[in-house]
Parts: sequence; structure tokens; C-alpha cells
Amino acid sequence: MPRRLPTSAELRTWRDFIETVEALRGVVAARLQAETGLSPGDYVVLLALSEAPQTRLRPSDLAVAIGWERSRLSHHLGRMERRGLIRRLGFSGDSRGASVVLAEDGSTAFRSATVPHLTTVRELFVDALTPEQLGAVAEITAALRDQLPETLNRSTP
Repeated sequence: MPRRLPTSAELRTWRDFIETVEALRGVVAARLQAETGLSPGDYVVLLALSEAPQTRLRPSDLAVAIGWERSRLSHHLGRMERRGLIRRLGFSGDSRGASVVLAEDGSTAFRSATVPHLTTVRELFVDALTPEQLGAVAEITAALRDQLPETLNRSTP
């Protein structure tokens, strides 16, 4: 069967979707930075660590949890460590590597950022849609996620 390319209308929908998501992400990121001093990258790392057992993860597990390449994560963790948001420690009795631990300052920053961040999410996303539209977005994102290669198909909160 020959491969079918998207129609003009399908491409317009695709572009509208991508451009809107990018614009939304940009506004959310700018507000998060302005209101809390945290970047979206900081926030996602702190969120993953706050949800991890004993607020610590191996860097490789953290990279998978947030969907980043290990090199990107390593550079970002260095910046976060210099700011006192996280610590990198060796595992006791385990020579295989280190763990990333949520520092007290990181925990405080994350807790302080959560309400302003979630308020922005409510204002720009939740309040813009009806309950039916929110349900449709959930169905659409699940369908799109199911199309992704298994290595990229991960659930995100």
C-alpha cells in the first residue's frame, strides 16, 4: 500500500496543534521562571525526586522518568547542584554509581513553586476547556502516546 501524505487540512491541524502547545509551554515556562526562579527543567527534576522513594534516584532512572538524555540531565544537575537544589551522593555499599538526592533547599523551592505553577496550569489550560474538551484531550493524548515507539511511550503525570 502506498504511503499517504497528510492533506493540507491535516497539516494545518498539525501545525496549529504544535504551535499552540509550544506557545502554551513558553508562557508556562516564563511564568514559572518569573514567579519562582525555577526553570521548567528544574521543576520536572524536583517533581521526580519529590515523588521518588527517599527523594533519591539514580541518574539513569531520573533520565528515564523525565524523558531526557543522560548528557542533558548531567549538565542540568550540575547547575542545580551549584544552586543547592539537589545533591549527588554515592550509594552506600554500591560501587555502580551515584544517586541524585533532593536537597532541603530544592524541596523548599519545589513546594514554593507548586501553587503558582498549578495556578498557571489551571488558568491557561484547565479553565480554557470544558470538562468534555478535557476528556477529549485525555483521549487524544492517550491515542498519540500509543503511536509512539515503545522507548518513548511513557506515561507522564
